[in-house]
Order: sequence, then structure tokens, then C-alpha cells
Amino acid sequence: MIRLRIQRATWPGRALILTDTPRPDCRNCDGEGGTEYDYGDYETGEYAGTDWEPCPCWNENRRWTLLPLPHLPRWLRRRDTSRDPWATSGYSDEPPF
Repeated sequence: MIRLRIQRATWPGRALILTDTPRPDCRNCDGEGGTEYDYGDYETGEYAGTDWEPCPCWNENRRWTLLPLPHLPRWLRRRDTSRDPWATSGYSDEPPF
């Protein structure tokens, strides 16, 4: 059974996607979708990192693009936030309320 959820993706492009979620009552992963485990260096036995083993209760690569999202135009992305747009000289002389 597939449990679907809508998410926003940023790679490879901005889009709304429909994706599968882990089974909430899974005994292997407790609804987390997988298990993390730490591993050490073979020679020294020191911590070398953490690895992730996905649970078979879901497929993290199962996703469908619903709607590509547009990027904002450049003129809307560049804003000067240091100035007060309502002041005539760029600075307001009114006290804040």
C-alpha cells in the first residue's frame, strides 16, 4: 500500500512532488523509513561515520512531479532592504508604534 504525501522539491528544479512515505506501524523502522548505524575505522576502531539503511516498507525513490514551480524574476529577487520605502529621504522620522 502506498501512503502519499505532497512535498516541495528543489532539485533538479523547483516543483511540487507526490512521494511515498514510510509505513507508520512498521516494526523494523518504527515509521522512520530506515535505520541509522555508526561504523568505525577498521584499523583504529575510531568513529568513521554514520550510514543509513532504508527499510523495505517504502521506496524513497518513488516520486512523481505534480507541478513545476516558477522562479521569481530577477527584479523581484534583488531588493534593497536597508531603506525605508515610505520615507522621502530614505529614512523615516516617525516613531515606531
